Amino acid sequence: MRENDADSGTADNSSVRKSLEAICQELNMDEETATEALQNFTAILDTYTLEGDVVHWLACALYAACRKGWTPTVGKGVVEGNCVSLTRILRSSKLSLIQFFSKMKKWSDMSNLSQDFRERIGHLERNFEVSTVIFRKFEPIFRDMFLDPQGEPPRLPRSRKHRRLPCHISDVFKFCWTLFVYTKGNFHMIGDDLVNSYHLLLCCLDLVFANALLCANRKDLINPLFKGLPEDCLSPDYSPPDEPPCVIDRLCELHDGLVVEAKGIKEHYFKPYITKLFDRQILKGNERTLTELLDAPNFIDNNKAVNREYEEFVLTAGDFDERVFLGADADEEIGTPRKMAAEPPEGQLSARMQVECNLQQHFHKTRSLAPSTPLTGRRYLKEKEVIVTPVSLATQSVSRLQGMVSGLRNAPSEQLAHVFRSCSRDPTEAILNRVKSLGETFRQHYTRSTEEQPGSHMDFADNRLKLAEVLYYKILENVMTQEMKRLHGKDMTVLLEQDIFHRSLMACCLEVVLFAYNSQRSFPWIIEVFGLRPFYFYKVIEVFIRSEEGLSRDMVKHLNGIEEQVLESRAWSSDSALWEALEAAQKKVPTVEEVNFSSSFETGNSNSGPAHLPLATLSPIVHPRLREVRTGRAAG
Repeated sequence: MRENDADSGTADNSSVRKSLEAICQELNMDEETATEALQNFTAILDTYTLEGDVVHWLACALYAACRKGWTPTVGKGVVEGNCVSLTRILRSSKLSLIQFFSKMKKWSDMSNLSQDFRERIGHLERNFEVSTVIFRKFEPIFRDMFLDPQGEPPRLPRSRKHRRLPCHISDVFKFCWTLFVYTKGNFHMIGDDLVNSYHLLLCCLDLVFANALLCANRKDLINPLFKGLPEDCLSPDYSPPDEPPCVIDRLCELHDGLVVEAKGIKEHYFKPYITKLFDRQILKGNERTLTELLDAPNFIDNNKAVNREYEEFVLTAGDFDERVFLGADADEEIGTPRKMAAEPPEGQLSARMQVECNLQQHFHKTRSLAPSTPLTGRRYLKEKEVIVTPVSLATQSVSRLQGMVSGLRNAPSEQLAHVFRSCSRDPTEAILNRVKSLGETFRQHYTRSTEEQPGSHMDFADNRLKLAEVLYYKILENVMTQEMKRLHGKDMTVLLEQDIFHRSLMACCLEVVLFAYNSQRSFPWIIEVFGLRPFYFYKVIEVFIRSEEGLSRDMVKHLNGIEEQVLESRAWSSDSALWEALEAAQKKVPTVEEVNFSSSFETGNSNSGPAHLPLATLSPIVHPRLREVRTGRAAG
């Protein structure tokens, strides 16, 4: 798009109106929404030249208009929007999801839409990315556990008078995915969380597998080569257990899952919710064991009910229908592949490969599922680890984190407690109280819903906090051990009484934990919650990295990326603590000439002279950090 000028051509208004009327008629759109969309579109058209298909821009105008206002409904009170889903708008306008997100961002800028709406689009895009990654894992895992749904022969038509036939494997495939997206949609704190969403998927697969195994004569759905099969379960003499088997452990072992995380999701979220669906008679079967879902008398009703409930959810929430991944036109609806013959010429991509390419480009552009790549701190990076998928990347980060703190408690060890007692003033009580207070602050903010994102469940908050507390005490012990060796047993009272140091260290631990879980609450969220200034947080990062050898490559890169943010902009804001430090040190801000020798400007070599920045130190342990800054890292 570009701004119109006097010579720019404009689209035929009558043609635009006809296109809008055609879409609105297909969607059964209310007149008020259609009128508002047309007015907004006309106003933009008077200012900008819209490149590409005008119908695609109309879809953006319609979606923005649909999400305004509220609609009264029977039984649910009032719901946001006008109950026209994004998926229906995109199908009517022949616009793919990836194209929509790209155009919607431009439309938001041109229309000067509210920050709330922009954040809604960002959340929607994130949810789409997570669902795309999860579906990529769902297909191979399902084929590992069950027969291949693509290998099923076509079903013969039958009379309505015939008895209900057993479900086919393709029906089970679609049912499992629909149950997953429906369940996920009802847990807002899970929808855009890759790790939690993946483990919720494993729970759905575990449930369907148990139902197939215990269902009379339906073991034919199961892949006999699945490594998680109970012994002799496919033999004619097999006697099924009274309780449904759990294959969560095996699924995690085979497919990059974390057993503790997956079982926590199953026990605290998934099973209670499935039980609730039985109570509401959305699901039929054995309510006590959560089985018999696939039995011939029940499956058709269960499948219809779950799809009906999910359709209602999509309409009231206005999000995209995640069953799009199951459709025959999924490629076009997701990524708009090139039109090609059945046998593409050599050197060209197939339609499926083109979709994969488009998705990879989209993820690379948004970078929402990948860690940032810093320009500095490379000497801390270990050999590159083998990462196959975003899911394995996320679960590997959590697994590495759990390995770092394995066997430790969220309390001072005996050795650290001894260091505390050796101080002239024992800081134990103050440190314990501070950790408790910071933990409570974190829990409150992590579970609180905001305009940017929904609040998480308290169980998730407690889990993240416990890991951070264990890591905090571990790092603190390492730092104290190193400092006492360096200072030959000098009293550590002054350092251990520095409130900013402890708050910064705790914040850094929480940042690492949140990053490991692929959380959207990324920097600077944690320092804003704790009321920390970026200048102080920056100082503790290298202390943290030096004191913990177990950090993964991506964790180090993430922390280095935060360093760069602070050095490039955050440390120089008007309210930065840097200016106070300079004033306290009675030093003026160095000029460019003082920081760089004149030869630097002639040769372009910024390292030809030292950047002697008079930064105040937080404590003796960060001296190496600041010496590094002074010798040119900041100037570079």
